[in-house]
Amino acid sequence: MIWRMSRTVIILPGTVLLFVPGAILWATATTTWAENPASAGDWPFWLAVVLFVPGMILAGWTSRLFLRVGEGTPAPWEPPKNLVVRGPYCYVRNPMISGVMILLVAEALVLRSWPIFLWAALFCVVNTIYFMWSEEPGLERRFGEDYRRYKASVPRWIPRVRPWEPS
Repeated sequence: MIWRMSRTVIILPGTVLLFVPGAILWATATTTWAENPASAGDWPFWLAVVLFVPGMILAGWTSRLFLRVGEGTPAPWEPPKNLVVRGPYCYVRNPMISGVMILLVAEALVLRSWPIFLWAALFCVVNTIYFMWSEEPGLERRFGEDYRRYKASVPRWIPRVRPWEPS
């Protein structure tokens, strides 16, 4: 089970947080500040640290929930068997992707890279489209009325103030 999630993390967030930003930095080496990353005396460094912690907590917590409660992974090739509506999922429908987006912004800050900020914005737009047109209809087919009630009560990106409680 741990191997399945490790493979998923390497492929999905690994691509978003390491491989694509690495390619961006390589391609924009003459136009980015990445040769001069933020240091402990710079505000972008501390903002990145403040973002990094909740981003990692969300990524780790949601991955664990997918394994333990969902009995699967976030990967489309090994989806969860059970609908996960615990923990951060009581506040927002996509906390795992939110965690990755937060980490991506932290990375852009610490590397002082506008191209990585643009990558973060593109990642957000692409995921929104993907969720609307593919993932959410698939979840409705797999989990039926339970997912429709959840979707109607829990926002996609902006967290609820109070946790949603399934009836």
